Amino acid sequence: MTRIIQGFLRFRDQVMPQKKTLFTQLSSGQSPQALFISCADSRVNPNLLTQTEPGDLFISRNAGNMVPLPGGPPGGESATIEYAVKALKVKDIIICGHTFCGAMSGLLHPEKLGGLPQVCGWLDHAKELKPWIEGPGAKLSETERLNELIARNVLLQLEHLKAHPAVAEALAEKKLRLMGWVYHIESGEVDIHDAVKQKWVCMTDMARQQMGRELHVAAALKPTEKQVGPVTY
Repeated sequence: MTRIIQGFLRFRDQVMPQKKTLFTQLSSGQSPQALFISCADSRVNPNLLTQTEPGDLFISRNAGNMVPLPGGPPGGESATIEYAVKALKVKDIIICGHTFCGAMSGLLHPEKLGGLPQVCGWLDHAKELKPWIEGPGAKLSETERLNELIARNVLLQLEHLKAHPAVAEALAEKKLRLMGWVYHIESGEVDIHDAVKQKWVCMTDMARQQMGRELHVAAALKPTEKQVGPVTY
């Protein structure tokens, strides 16, 4: 606790003065770009991972980055999704899983969750994955099985997300994008799911390819010395 209090004091005395303008602006309201749904795992820090400032992300965290299907009693996750989409009008929702996920390990080995009835109940939000766990997944090595389950869970929770009325409406109006990520704690890399090609790709490689295409287009549009007059992009 001492370390936490010392951290607050550094924030109040050093960070806050440096970001005074930002916090003054945020005191009048928020307009985050994205809702970031991630695991509550202490090793996952959404703002550090995305290098974003306060006000950039609307963050929801829970064990296993779950999105309960709508229709049950009101819950924090459903309320957060509804508020982000309807009130804050975020343009993107990211569901981010991560390697070495304890919740997914618990889904693989429920026998290890003795004495944790709430956790066991919560993992039912991924119960659709049990046939894979007991079928094709059982043929994989332990590491491969866990990593594949982590990725499959992100895709499952994306499907749950699409079922929420606020999300379905925004998607139909093309006002919202959904993305699935898997963060690799050990390397700092992120895999992103390509919904068109139906495969996971390394975000670093994808970003470099995108930047390469943009540079190529910019070079092609660059006016030559023989051109006269303005160039319209």
